[in-house]
This record gives sequence, structure tokens and C-alpha cells, in this order.
Amino acid sequence: MVFLSFESVDAAREAARVLEKEAQGIQVIAVCRSADPAVLRETMRVGVREFLCEPFEHHLVRETLEHAMAILARQPVSVEATSQIFAFLPAKAGVGTSTIALNVSAAFAARPSTRTLLCDLDLNSGIVRFMLKLNNGHSVIDAVEHAPHMDEHLWPQLVTSIGALDVLHAGQLNPSLRIEPSNIRNLVDFSRRNYQALCFDLSGNLERYSLELMQEAKRILLVCTPELPALYLAREKIQFLRDLDLYNRVGVLLNRYQKRALVTKEQVEEILGLEVAHLFPNDYQSVSRAISAGSWIDQKSPIGKEFAALAQELLDWRIAGAQDMHRYIEPFTVPTKSLVGI
Repeated sequence: MVFLSFESVDAAREAARVLEKEAQGIQVIAVCRSADPAVLRETMRVGVREFLCEPFEHHLVRETLEHAMAILARQPVSVEATSQIFAFLPAKAGVGTSTIALNVSAAFAARPSTRTLLCDLDLNSGIVRFMLKLNNGHSVIDAVEHAPHMDEHLWPQLVTSIGALDVLHAGQLNPSLRIEPSNIRNLVDFSRRNYQALCFDLSGNLERYSLELMQEAKRILLVCTPELPALYLAREKIQFLRDLDLYNRVGVLLNRYQKRALVTKEQVEEILGLEVAHLFPNDYQSVSRAISAGSWIDQKSPIGKEFAALAQELLDWRIAGAQDMHRYIEPFTVPTKSLVGI
């Protein structure tokens, strides 16, 4: 409920319209010094049905509150907020997580009416600023610091807009920086009301704020390559996320995959105990051209189409549909055939 003063009718009218737009069904109670018929007419015109004026008699206030509460019980307030939140988690450094996060974000933004935010939360080695040649002096640290009182006037100064994609980079290297998990929650709450898709590029170090964000994510995309060190660490992280009851949200993205890879897709799935959600080929040339241009990979290219396909899969994915391939994770072993030639 909101008690809204109608001493200034123009200001109250505008506030009522904003409230209705931002939170449909919110109960607005007009407050005024006197029961002026002209003011009463204005409250009705903006859809405010409850009115209180001085001396605010106890029984009238009680009746008004009970009536508003009864309406809320039947029709709870509806605040539009997206559930399309995706966390990109590297199995180890250098597996191409930022490249995938950037290009999937661009694929989201290319869809109609899908305003997208890409947020680089790798405070130790965030690379998105370099990849897009961003010169915005503000970073995710500024956004986090202002998260408790963020508004639509400050936010545009912090992000860089490229079409329907907004980017919040990690800023300059500063290992001493820390992010409070509560501020991450505030940042996510603000962002999910203003975007249709949110993509977070994580460091892989499993910081407290990263764990907080993964709790909010619809899907956790664990990126690895078909190399033994990456697969080993991917397996360790899967077990860790299982212990946090996040296992059913994890999807494995196998990057830099080649048809003649020493470790096949099927063997990767056997090692990790999870199906591979999507494969990406080894395409250094396309990645290099995109970085040189300060943009994402051409979305009409073969690998660009793979990013678009993953974006569609993520939007369609439902947690209830996820199934474990195994009931538990066995000690790390590598199928014998994977060792041939190593």
C-alpha cells in the first residue's frame, strides 16, 4: 500500500501513474487535509478509490486498510521482472567463458523486444571491456556501491549501450575489491525489472557474491574445453554446486571442440556426469576478428548461429526438465580411449 498526498494534485497524479505502471495492483490511498470535491474527482480519475482526510478517525482508517488488504489478498501486486538470468562460470581460466557470455548476450539482444544486460563480474581479470573497447569510466563496482538506491537516472551513466545490449564492465584490476552479497541482490533486483535477459560473466573463483548470484540464476553455464585439467576442475565445480542444491541448473558448454578431439563429447559427459548442453567449435579467426573490431562475432557466421541457437535453448529451458545422468559423481577418471596419443 502507498499513502499518497494529494495536496499537490499534479504531482500526485503523476506519482499514481508511475505506481500503476511499475506495480500493477498496488493499493494507493489518497491523503488530504480536507475532503475537497475537486480533489476527490481527481483521485477517481487516476483510479484511486480510497481517500482519507483529517482528522483521520480511527474506525475510518481501519475500514480503509481492511478494504485494501482484502483487495490485495484477491489480487496480489504484480511487478514485472524477468526470470531469464544466466551465470557463465568457467571451469578454469582461459576456456573462453567471456567470449561465450558476450556472444550469447548479443544473440539475446538481437531478438525482438529483448533488452539485455551483460555484467562482467570477474574483478581479477575481466576482459569484456577490452573485447568491446569500452571507455566508460564507471564499472560494476560503481553499480554495486549505488545498488541500494539505484534509479533510472543514474543507471545510464554506469552502463554502455550498444543497441539493445547494455554492458557493465569489471573496471581496472584491483584484487583488494570486495562485493557484499546483499548489494549483488540489490543489483539483480533492479536489473531484472529493467531488462528481459541478464547475463553475468563470473570469475570461476566461487566468491560469496558469485554464489549469491548463482542462487538467482535460471541457468548456470559451466564452460570447459576437452582438455583434462579443464574437465577435472569442471567436475570439482559440479560437485560443489551439487552440495549447494544448484546441480539441476547446471549446463555444460563444451568450447573449442574438434571432431577429432582426444576426448569425445560422449567421454566428456561420462567424466562430468552431465550431458553437454551445447558444443562450440574451435574458431580462433572469428574470435580474433571480433576482438579487433571491438564487437561480437558475426551472427550470420556458422559459430554466430550456434550462439543464437544456445540463446533460444536457454530461453526455452525449464528447471523441471533437467535430469541427472548419474545419481552421484564417482572419483575423477578418464576413459581409456581418451589417453591415446597423450
